[in-house]
Amino acid sequence: MSTNPSARFTAHAMTDCQLYLISPLEVGGAFPERLARALDAGAGLATAFQFRVKDIDQHEAARLAEPLQTICAERDVAFIVNDSIALAKRLGADGVHLGQKDGSPKEAREALGRDAQIGVTCHASRHLAMTAGEEGADYVAFGAFFPSMTKQSEHRPEPELLEWWSKLFEIPCVAIGGITPDNCGPLVKAGADFLAVSGAVWNGDEAASIRSFAAALASARA
Repeated sequence: MSTNPSARFTAHAMTDCQLYLISPLEVGGAFPERLARALDAGAGLATAFQFRVKDIDQHEAARLAEPLQTICAERDVAFIVNDSIALAKRLGADGVHLGQKDGSPKEAREALGRDAQIGVTCHASRHLAMTAGEEGADYVAFGAFFPSMTKQSEHRPEPELLEWWSKLFEIPCVAIGGITPDNCGPLVKAGADFLAVSGAVWNGDEAASIRSFAAALASARA
């Protein structure tokens, strides 16, 4: 990669809230072109892309990931693998996002190296987030803040959780779950460093959606 995309996370204190794109489950066909359009529609707005596929073997996952990884690398966007430390290592990904049952940040660090960006899903729990930070996570993710068709969650944190975290800790926080241009304002104002979005982008015109998010973020920061 031309630079170190994963460093974009650690520079969060000097930047405004940004987008963290999460892939749909279907990433073949025309999806690489859609990803490129989305990233180009808001150059610099999305600084991470999470590769999230289910129920396929690593060989097929690697085939699907290759063009997406290239697109991200060309645009200095961190390529993060969902759930699987082993797949992240195989792909030479910029990092991995771990659910509570996908291994520890310590295990991921040992496998992926010191420069890897390691994120942890913490639902609505301050305890899980603090534990993740203590174990070496580079970012923590809270959610779902709103009902989501992408991934069902029984956890429903309030924006105050983001405010509490951002005031006390340097580790970036990601807000996730049903986030759209229309409802993201309170999360931005509460201190989210990143908004993780999927359906709000991929269920329609991805370029128009990115532009809508750009306008919403600008409005929330005004």
